Amino acid sequence: NAYADEAEKYLRENGMEIAVNAIENLKEPCGCPGSRARTIKKPPTGDDVSPAAQPSQLRQWPIQLHLISPMAEYFKNSDVLLSADCVAYSLGVFHVTWLKGRSIAIACPKLDEGKDAYREKLIALIDTAAINSLTVMTMEVPCCGGLLRLAREAAVKASRKIPIKSVVVGIEGEIVSSEQ
Repeated sequence: NAYADEAEKYLRENGMEIAVNAIENLKEPCGCPGSRARTIKKPPTGDDVSPAAQPSQLRQWPIQLHLISPMAEYFKNSDVLLSADCVAYSLGVFHVTWLKGRSIAIACPKLDEGKDAYREKLIALIDTAAINSLTVMTMEVPCCGGLLRLAREAAVKASRKIPIKSVVVGIEGEIVSSEQ
């Protein structure tokens, strides 16, 4: 954001008026708070933790919502985790706490196209695969809310009723909210 800083300096030096939030908006890509660059400071972890001590809990492939098949055996009568792409990278205990024992589908409600196809796949997971439950994990940024909205729309259109749990993850890796 050196360019934004340079612009602000120039305007101030030349006695030019600066519009409210103009400089801050320059520092945010697309003006979207969810795209704002942030450094997350974490305490150092010990070197004694072996990657092998925390094996992946992934039970299937593919995992991208566009690529999954609701007819796949691993979705039948399962508990499904629908996760925004960024969640697994933000939440250190993702595999052990949230993915373990669940089938998964991932998506990005901001960048992915074909949201109607997503809705239809979710309806098929509920009705055809007869999933038991759906946990939707999103980030706290505004654009992520679209994933929960799609899941709720699919649940309304599905003939079966299942519980949907919403979990919102903070950018710094904490659970911001969790509701049924």
